Amino acid sequence: MATDALMQLQTFTEIAPLRQQIQAWRSAGERIAFVPTMGNLHDGHLSLVHVAKQHATRVVASIFVNPSQFGPKEDFASYPRTLAADQALLASGGCDALFAPTVATMYPTSSSPPLHTANAPSFAIDVGAIGTILCGAVRPGHFSGVATVVAKLFNIVQADVAVFGEKDFQQLLVLRKLVHQFNFPLDIVGAATIREASGLARSSRNQYLSSEEREQARVIYATLLQMRDMRQRGVDAEQVQAQALITLQTAGFNPDYAVTRDAQTLDLISISSKIEVAMIAARLGKARLIDNIYWNS
Repeated sequence: MATDALMQLQTFTEIAPLRQQIQAWRSAGERIAFVPTMGNLHDGHLSLVHVAKQHATRVVASIFVNPSQFGPKEDFASYPRTLAADQALLASGGCDALFAPTVATMYPTSSSPPLHTANAPSFAIDVGAIGTILCGAVRPGHFSGVATVVAKLFNIVQADVAVFGEKDFQQLLVLRKLVHQFNFPLDIVGAATIREASGLARSSRNQYLSSEEREQARVIYATLLQMRDMRQRGVDAEQVQAQALITLQTAGFNPDYAVTRDAQTLDLISISSKIEVAMIAARLGKARLIDNIYWNS
């Protein structure tokens, strides 16, 4: 059965044949959903495929480790490439097509991988202020790299809907703004974060954790719950954030931030905020982990 499913998954490395297949589906009246990924897939990614299947008759996934969103000291070179395992997982989830382009296909004018701090693409999208805060402050240029490659992928696939995980909450807001500002004719759907039994959010970077660190990492979700509970009791946001940083540092993390923000804008909480989000980014050993939860104010 697994072999039969894998045979049903069409893998494309070039744009033209992928578009030809998508056009054939469209001519048959089918609706297309798109799930962009960087590969090294796990159950969290598979949940995105399942959500996509609820919104369309055909699901296209992509695997592309995008060099323009990695900084010079980040893990671009070592980021796991597991194409065969990824193909099997996508096939098991009922994905119809996989687009797995090379860097040369995605950045045809670049002679080498366009790391955003060294050899950026000739054309790149500036996402504005939302790309300079939180993860954007820690990883300068990251969201420009994300927005640029996703815009290219949207143009290549031309789907009706695209699905992204809510774990990357800031990225999700950036991409919603991208679609709005550039009038892409597709809907963005956010899919709920998939967690391990401990509460740890599923992530490809969890594999960098030792068994002891994986046990420590459950503190992130527990801290998010604590932040939410404090805010719902009326505790001031600055006090909530200060306590969260202490909790993380005491547990052995090196936090980049632990904040509560307006979930629709990532602005500071105000009386007009209808939904709040608690967000954490913290380093533990070799891994940088991010997570969030949100609730009605």
